[in-house]
Amino acid sequence: MSVPNSGLVAGSHRRNELHVLPAHEEPKSQPRHPAKICGVCGDEIGLKENSDLFVACYECGFPVCQPCYEYERSEGHQCCPQCNTRYKRHKGCPRVAGDEEESGDVDDFEDEFKTKIHQETNEYNNVVTNHSENGDEIHNRHPNGPAFSSFAGSVAGKDLDGDKDGYGNVEWKERVEKWKARQEKKGLVSKEDGGNEHEEEDDILMAEARQPLWRKVPIPSSKINPYRIVIVLRLVILGFFLHFRVMTPAMDAYPLWLISVICEIWFAFSWILDQFPKWFPITRQTYLDRLSMRFEREGEPSRLLPVDFFVSTVDPLKEPPIITANTVLSILAVDYPVEKVSCYVSDDGASMLLFDTLSETAEFARRWVPFCKKYSIEPRAPEFYFSQKIDYLKDKVQPSFVKERRAMKREYEEFKVRINALVAKAQKKPEEGWVMQDGTPWPGNNTRDHPGMIQVYLGSAGALDVEGKELPRLVYVSREKRPGYQHHKKAGAMNALIRVSAVLTNAPFMLNLDCDHYVNNSKAVREAMCFLMDPQLGKKLCYVQFPQRFDGIDLHDRYANRNIVFFDINMKGLDGIQGPVYVGTGCVFNRQALYGYDPPASQKRAKMTCDCWPSWCCCCFRGRSRKHKSKKEERGFGAGFYNKKKKMTNYSKKGSSPVFDLEEIEEGLEGYEELEKSSLMSQKNFEKRFGQSPVFITSTLMEEGGLPQGTNPASLIKEAIHVISCGYEEKTEWGKEIGWIYGSVTEDILTGFKMHCRGWKSVYCMPDLPAFKGSAPINLSDRLHQVLRWALGSVEIFLSRHCPLWYGYGGNLKWLERLAYTNTIVYPFTSIPLLAYCTIPAVCLLTGKFIIPTLTNLASIWFMALFLSIIATGILELRWSGVSIQDWWRNEQFWVIGGVSAHLFAVFQGLLKVLAGVDTNFTVTSKTADDTEFGDLYLFKWTTLLIPPTTLIILNMVGVVAGVSDAINNGYGSWGPLFGKLFFAFWVIVHLYPFLKGLMGRQNRTPTIVVLWSILLASIFSLVWVRIDPFLPKAKGPLLKQCGVEC
Repeated sequence: MSVPNSGLVAGSHRRNELHVLPAHEEPKSQPRHPAKICGVCGDEIGLKENSDLFVACYECGFPVCQPCYEYERSEGHQCCPQCNTRYKRHKGCPRVAGDEEESGDVDDFEDEFKTKIHQETNEYNNVVTNHSENGDEIHNRHPNGPAFSSFAGSVAGKDLDGDKDGYGNVEWKERVEKWKARQEKKGLVSKEDGGNEHEEEDDILMAEARQPLWRKVPIPSSKINPYRIVIVLRLVILGFFLHFRVMTPAMDAYPLWLISVICEIWFAFSWILDQFPKWFPITRQTYLDRLSMRFEREGEPSRLLPVDFFVSTVDPLKEPPIITANTVLSILAVDYPVEKVSCYVSDDGASMLLFDTLSETAEFARRWVPFCKKYSIEPRAPEFYFSQKIDYLKDKVQPSFVKERRAMKREYEEFKVRINALVAKAQKKPEEGWVMQDGTPWPGNNTRDHPGMIQVYLGSAGALDVEGKELPRLVYVSREKRPGYQHHKKAGAMNALIRVSAVLTNAPFMLNLDCDHYVNNSKAVREAMCFLMDPQLGKKLCYVQFPQRFDGIDLHDRYANRNIVFFDINMKGLDGIQGPVYVGTGCVFNRQALYGYDPPASQKRAKMTCDCWPSWCCCCFRGRSRKHKSKKEERGFGAGFYNKKKKMTNYSKKGSSPVFDLEEIEEGLEGYEELEKSSLMSQKNFEKRFGQSPVFITSTLMEEGGLPQGTNPASLIKEAIHVISCGYEEKTEWGKEIGWIYGSVTEDILTGFKMHCRGWKSVYCMPDLPAFKGSAPINLSDRLHQVLRWALGSVEIFLSRHCPLWYGYGGNLKWLERLAYTNTIVYPFTSIPLLAYCTIPAVCLLTGKFIIPTLTNLASIWFMALFLSIIATGILELRWSGVSIQDWWRNEQFWVIGGVSAHLFAVFQGLLKVLAGVDTNFTVTSKTADDTEFGDLYLFKWTTLLIPPTTLIILNMVGVVAGVSDAINNGYGSWGPLFGKLFFAFWVIVHLYPFLKGLMGRQNRTPTIVVLWSILLASIFSLVWVRIDPFLPKAKGPLLKQCGVEC
């Protein structure tokens, strides 16, 4: 299948308009012919000597390869992992204990079921096999029918992808290898003699390919156990400390004491929410070589599943086109089969500048992509590759590399000149609007009222690189916008990309990136596939999240832009529970999870029971288990839809043409039973849930992606325009249960939370070479506005029905995972007690009062124990995570800076938005394209967010001066109580020091700390000088004073 050479297609389904502009390249289809794989190890099921398919269990037909079958009989439970029926011995297989009890000649077992074997083999090779007894569905391509894919899940609620809950994949393979070794020692299995070295090498490679694609690496007990012990001790000490604080009020400063105790109780609650989700941190290791050996065998087409890349952008003037172009180029050059890669760029600003930029990018990619793959360079974003300060000749043995690199760098500089010329031209919009090169007016001249636009740049037979090889598909998408419609910002744009990609390519996995996050590791997609294509874990994963890493940040990371503590500590902890939260970029999604389906039911293996009692007998708990199972099937929308989807698939596979119109379902209902008929009739509910697009609905039924055979390329483009129309989502579940969820500017947290509530799991992947890198706002004002947007989204979720405090109970969300999500939406409210707590030291210094009465020896012990436990927790956390103390300290500082500024404003803006309906504008974070290193770091931009922290610094500095002055006036006895007050005041000043440095701007000669200490010391010295009064004459003799009595 190929999309017609139609060029830019713009249209409005609501207005029944479709305009085709000059031609460009078209994408190709990706027909898929999946092979039957073993449900235990994930390898292909081979054939027997008579060329028939090997069938291990004739009761249910559960797919198991012969090595796993022999191992299960010899070392395992000797039973089928699905129906729990004891395996019978096949002809030629070694005998095991229990075979003698079988009646008859077991060697003739194959002949006894010869007819059944022949029937199953024919069904496998020609049509879909449907075992109605347990709802299993095993699929292969019909010779004359559409290439639909297999589906996991069943009416009985069983997991059909062969999930063995008895033991994990790693343990299974280790046991298999040990068994093979023992068989060789016993002489039961002999290696082939000389002359077969090549075959032995293939056997070794096959054995390696059957190994797990990843493994879980727990934190060593010597590091994690002391950490957990200190956490428990800190919790106990915290309880005694709060008991002391509550029971010993400071009567002379009761209001200050009450405020401080309330703040400390909230801090304790906030610490619990943040700390306990980090109880089970883990790391994971992938095996890319095994992935290649399993799915990319020599001489066979690659069986890696396709991936659709999503790149989102809004304003090309704030998000420079050269950055977006680098992101696109790095995607087109990834180390993945080109026919399985598609890149969709969402232009939510309908900018002709981005349209022309992608046209230039597609032309430059014809030379850049083959250069990257020829020399295996990293990273594959040209701007960042050529700016590396490394020896590019290292490990490059090709004599032509130096010459080609210089030529490529020269071509890239010319490419940048062309892009910069487009940017300069776009600075001033003509009065008549933008006009395309062929004289056609640009359809997006009015950014708030324009039709949907789609342009396919690469991906057809004619769009080849300079070496004549095919390039990945590149598609420009700008959804329709009309006045009076709610477009839902980024979340709405991402949902439009889901539908467009489903119509044009329908890859089973999607990777979304911000326009400023380029692919830094060309094998990043393969890293994710090690999890998503795992035969046991993959079907249960909603996404694989990668950590965010950044370029262009100053060495000291003044404003904690790297966010190392969150990505290297918190996310590892969540990976050990139910999975990391979705952070908005650098994430590979399972398309089925975004469609609102539940994961395949993971049912534990049933215990052995006798068949001698009736089904109602409570001895075997048969009736109870069936009742429980039926209740579990009916729970939630996803489970019911999953079963309906499977039945829809069975029906569509029986036809000879693909299903594009749901009305055809009604025409083919003759001959079905009433129950099945009602189930098929209910498929009309798909339109209410997914929208009025039969093509898109059909794509949701194809679990492994791909396009149905016989599709009309011209109709696909028209349908793609339809699914991005502004009214398509009306009266559907988009944004409510499907796709990116609406209702918050931080749609990422909400989307991940909904999937985890359905029972999906996620995985955190941290390759040695960072998968993606992006740019961060290193300027203080931009950084605070970015944090403000995140906090505002958390407040919106807190005030919505999706709040983790009350949403999703009775589902599959684990308690520690719920605790983590609660922390993500509660943390902005910590700004209120934090602001009060940072003000208290200054008030105490100015008034001479203190929140703590005179300390007893016991109270001093609790204070010291609490501070020591805080320090010990931090040290042990750094020890197991590998985070540096500098990153940890920067995170602590910015927690205070953001808490008393951005988080505080987010709380009040969120309350105004939800309660009063006062909406706040979404501010796009500026992506710098300045060549000056750290040029924006010292740029000062005034914003109201700077007022609270500035006030706190001034208050505490004045308080320090006043406190020292008072101590000087009152003598030696007043210095003792002063030290406690000064400690808290300096705690505030030290945490706000990076903010103070940002306020003072660039200091070329004098460091900020010198200026700060100079002001403080000068003020104190002035007070001391005034107190001493060295130049005033001292009177001798008695001191005479006026009595005040008028004589």
